Amino acid sequence: MKFGARILKTGIAITLALFLATVFQLPTAFAGISAIFAIQPTIYRSYLSIIEQVQANVIGAVFAIGAGLAFGYHPIIIGLTAIIVIAINIKLKAVSTIPVALVTVIAILDSPGENFIDVALIRFFTILLGVLAAFIVNLVFLPPKYETKLYMRITENTEEITKWIRINLRQTSEHTILKAEIDKLKENMIKLDQLYLNYKEERNYFKRESFAKSRKLVLFRQMIVTTNRALETLKKLHRLENELNQMPENFHKVLIHELDYLLYTHEESLLKFIGKIKTHPTNEHINDEKFDKQKLTEAFMVYHNENHSSCFYSLLPIIATIIDYNEQLEHLNLLINSFHSFHKEDNEIKLSEDE
Repeated sequence: MKFGARILKTGIAITLALFLATVFQLPTAFAGISAIFAIQPTIYRSYLSIIEQVQANVIGAVFAIGAGLAFGYHPIIIGLTAIIVIAINIKLKAVSTIPVALVTVIAILDSPGENFIDVALIRFFTILLGVLAAFIVNLVFLPPKYETKLYMRITENTEEITKWIRINLRQTSEHTILKAEIDKLKENMIKLDQLYLNYKEERNYFKRESFAKSRKLVLFRQMIVTTNRALETLKKLHRLENELNQMPENFHKVLIHELDYLLYTHEESLLKFIGKIKTHPTNEHINDEKFDKQKLTEAFMVYHNENHSSCFYSLLPIIATIIDYNEQLEHLNLLINSFHSFHKEDNEIKLSEDE
């Protein structure tokens, strides 16, 4: 299990909540519990969350106190109150805050006494204190470095995909193992999309920074799209492995040559983005090389004209996917070249070595 920043933030939030509860002489347990639910992955989401968490806390307290005064403190009453509170939070589209609301309900109704209102208010403010402690931790401690995380995850996924495409093209992959790897890669791409959304949610306080981030958002989105096209290419190569093995040697050579070029260009574009290689390579060999979709298509048509095999129609999607992969890659390189050519003072790539 990877020890991430969110784990550390949760521990700090619990500690701070317990410390503040002790200082104000409030019950510590409920403060710590509410702090756990209030931790968020982004600062902006934390800002939105504290409003929703306070709202949920108020709803839970109001209904718990009302139910306690009207019907008493029987477990059935607590259960029915919880159902009502859940329904209200769903109606308000605040599903994520249901746990805090339920903690408030249970905290207030679980241990009734003679001074019910006083105890209820104390526990209400205790839970509120835990939410506040989590918000402070989200705001101050370990701000997420999404640019570093995004680039590293994109690079890792791309390297894995390109590695398996090369292995598959040379017919050295084991079918079931590659299928399991593709499933993992699909899960990794879903996680990557979520990471991108977290980065997109983060707000900048200065207009200049906002414009720079908008440009980076476009670039990161195109990187993810291009990596998805590479994954789609791998999936089709794997699914149609038997059909490809029936193709003549000439077509195989053309396919390997053109895909090797795309994979090399894809890896090069990621290094170009962080400035590790020149934006406009001067190497003549690189300048002379380019993806030749006409050559690939013609080699494919020659096979069809000579053999009239049913495999021709099965393999058509692979040709289309490879051409689409190339177009997305060309667009990515265009964006990277533009990114490094204009607004150089704003387009700083914030990558941390410790991520």
